Amino acid sequence: MEVFVYLSVIFGLALVLIAIRGRFLAFRGQRPCEYVGLGPELDLVRHLDGRNICEGVIFGPTGRMTSRFRAVMSGRWSGIDGTVDVEFKYDGGGTQSRAWHLNVSETGRITARADDIVGTGRGQAMGPTVQMIYTIILPEDAGGYTLSVTDWMYLTEGGTILNRSQFRKGEVLVAELVATIRKEEGA
Repeated sequence: MEVFVYLSVIFGLALVLIAIRGRFLAFRGQRPCEYVGLGPELDLVRHLDGRNICEGVIFGPTGRMTSRFRAVMSGRWSGIDGTVDVEFKYDGGGTQSRAWHLNVSETGRITARADDIVGTGRGQAMGPTVQMIYTIILPEDAGGYTLSVTDWMYLTEGGTILNRSQFRKGEVLVAELVATIRKEEGA
């Protein structure tokens, strides 16, 4: 009986350590303030203005690639308010459109709205990064699920933005997106 109690305690501690790691030490544990003072500065108003090309992959819950996409992003701004229209083309032939309506304050606080977003997304730009947190409703042909999204963008020295997003149902990671965003050549 003592062995059973001992193993139960060890198993419980292991679960607690895994939860702590996932919440504080892994991808979702990052905080924008960790990037203060690093450069170059990621300024959404400047970097998402005009035409950009986004190319990426989506990984399913097993970590295997499930889809690839290419998107054209067209941004236009009036001061700190902007709209970024995104036209996706997936490797399976599907297409999708999204219009992000963004507000970026002078302190880097971001609010974001789109038709497939529940409520208002919130974010923060600091240093070479932007973090966004929002809830998305997938299209019906992708299951129609409502997922929590943690989205990070990192600006490289060469001006390319690397985007990594994790999609969760509750605490379970169900998908991850990795993409690049760069100015369209000649634009």
